Amino acid sequence: MSAHPVHPVDEKLPALKMATTGLQHVAAMYAGVVAPPLIVGAAIGLTGTELTFLTGACLFTAGLATFLQTLGIWKIGARLPFVNGVTFAGVAPMTAIAASTHDRSDALPVIFGAVIVAGLLGFLAAPFFSRAVRFFPPVVTGTVITLIGVSLLPVAFGWAQGPDPTAGDYGSAKYLGLAAATLLIVLLLRRFTGGFVKQIAVLVGLVAGTVIAVPFGATDFGPVADADVIGFPAPFHFGAPQFQVAAILSMCVVMVVSMTESTADMLALGEIVERPADERTIAAGLRADTLGSAISPLFNGFMCSAFAQNIGLVAMTRIRSRFVVAVGGGFLVLMGLCPMAASLIAVVPRPVLGGAGVVLFGSVAASGIQTLVRAGLDQDENILVVAVSLAVGIVPITAPDFYHAFPETARIVLDSGISTGCVTAVLLNLVFNHLGRRRAAARGTTEAALPLAAPRSIT
Repeated sequence: MSAHPVHPVDEKLPALKMATTGLQHVAAMYAGVVAPPLIVGAAIGLTGTELTFLTGACLFTAGLATFLQTLGIWKIGARLPFVNGVTFAGVAPMTAIAASTHDRSDALPVIFGAVIVAGLLGFLAAPFFSRAVRFFPPVVTGTVITLIGVSLLPVAFGWAQGPDPTAGDYGSAKYLGLAAATLLIVLLLRRFTGGFVKQIAVLVGLVAGTVIAVPFGATDFGPVADADVIGFPAPFHFGAPQFQVAAILSMCVVMVVSMTESTADMLALGEIVERPADERTIAAGLRADTLGSAISPLFNGFMCSAFAQNIGLVAMTRIRSRFVVAVGGGFLVLMGLCPMAASLIAVVPRPVLGGAGVVLFGSVAASGIQTLVRAGLDQDENILVVAVSLAVGIVPITAPDFYHAFPETARIVLDSGISTGCVTAVLLNLVFNHLGRRRAAARGTTEAALPLAAPRSIT
C-alpha cells in the first residue's frame, strides 16, 4: 500500500530551507513583539538594562507560545504555521494599570497577575468560544481576512516613515526611499527569480535594504555592541505576581478581543494553507494562545496571541509547513537567551521593515478578496454585510479618535478594527442570511403541508 501523501502543513523541509524561512518569519514579526514591552517599560520607567531584559523575556515567551501553537501537545495547539507573540491589544490597558499603580515597582507584578488569571480563564473558555466557527461563512471570513490586511498596512506605512515620529526627519525622502528600495527588491526577486530564492525574497530584501541604509546613517549597530552574549529571563524577576480585581477585569476584556482576533486569524490561515480551521482546530489554537499567555508572566512576558503579520508571509511564499514556523519559534527562544542574537534583528531599520510590510500585509488583504470572490457577492444581502463590516472595521484606521468619548474599557474593543468588523460581519450575516430565511423556510414547510383543497393565495 502506498503511504498517504503529507499535507504541506505537516511537511518537513530541508534544514537550510527550514532555517532561512523560519528566520524570515522572525524578521517579519520582530518589531511587533518588541514594541509592547518597550512602550509599557517606558511608561513604568524601567532603566535601559531592565527594558532589554523585558524585551528578551517577551521574545523567549513568544517562542514558547509558538511551539505550543505549531507543534502542539494533547488538545493544545492548532498545528498550523502560526507565530505567536505579545498582543498589541494589551498595551493601552497595561499602561493604564501602570499609571494607576501608586508604587511603580508593583506595576509589572500587577500586570503579570492579571495576565495569568485572564489566560487561565481563557483556557477554560476556549472550547465554548470555538463553537462560534459556524457563524463564519466565506462572506464573514473574507471580510475579516481583508480587514486584517488593511488594518496592518498603516503599521507598515508608519515603519516606512522612520523610527521616531517626533523626529524632524520623520517621513523624509531618505526613509521613504529606503522603504521603496526594499519593496522594489522584494518585487524584483519575486518576479525574476525562482525556487528557494523566490521563497525567501522578503528575507533577502530585508538584508539588502539594511545594507543600503548603512551609508545613509539609518542603520544602528549600537544594540549589538551593548548586548550581552548570554542571558536568561529568570522567573519573577520583577517580583511575584499580584492580583487586583480591576486589573484582572481589564486584561480579561483584552483576552476576549485577542481570542476573537485569533479565531479570525485561524480561519484566514486555514483558507490560505488549504486546511480549513474547524471547531476542534480553533479550540486547540485558542488553548495554545491562552495557555501561552498564562505561562508567559512566569518568565516576565505579556499576553500572547497569533500574529497576523506572518499570515501574509505564508500567503506570499506558499511555504505552509508548520515546522518552518516552529523553527522560527526556536530562533525566538534563542534570542531570549542570547540578547546579542536578538539585537541583530533590531539592526534592521524601520523603513526597511515598512517596505517589506507593504508586500506582506497587502498579501493578507488580497487573500481576503479571494475568499470574498467565492462568497456570492452577486447577492445584495452579502454586499451589505461586506460593505458595512468593512466600513465599521476601518473606522479606527481612518478616524483613530472616533471613539474618544467612550470609556477606556470599551475602547479596548472598539479601537480594534478587526474585532469590531468581525462582530459586525457575524451579526449582519445572521440578520440577512439566517434569521429571516429560517422563518420563511418554516412558513414554506407549513404551506407545503396544507391539503390541496385549501390552497393559499400568493400575491
